[in-house]
Amino acid sequence: MGARFVDDTSLPWETVGEGVKRKIMTYDANLMMVKVAFETGGIGAAHSHLHTQMCYVESGVFAITIADKTQTLRPGDAFYVPSNVWHGAVCEEAGVLVDVFTPMREDLL
Repeated sequence: MGARFVDDTSLPWETVGEGVKRKIMTYDANLMMVKVAFETGGIGAAHSHLHTQMCYVESGVFAITIADKTQTLRPGDAFYVPSNVWHGAVCEEAGVLVDVFTPMREDLL
């Protein structure tokens, strides 16, 4: 069961790729929130999963590809990825994405 209150500074970062790290903020069986920090040039490799995903751009500039369309997103923007749709990210200016998945992603635990 996820924490009801989360102190961001108490959570460790996990390196997941060159210039990319994440921390799982909170989750339960139905929902998960994950913070992902990118250095400029960091890549979230194209992938798909059965989970529905929504993402909020907290900071930075990202080229987000969903299926066959790419768009540049900036702080305050968001995007939606349906289940089993290929998607990826390229960080153009260092920043943070806040991902929300349903159901929760056991593969990230």
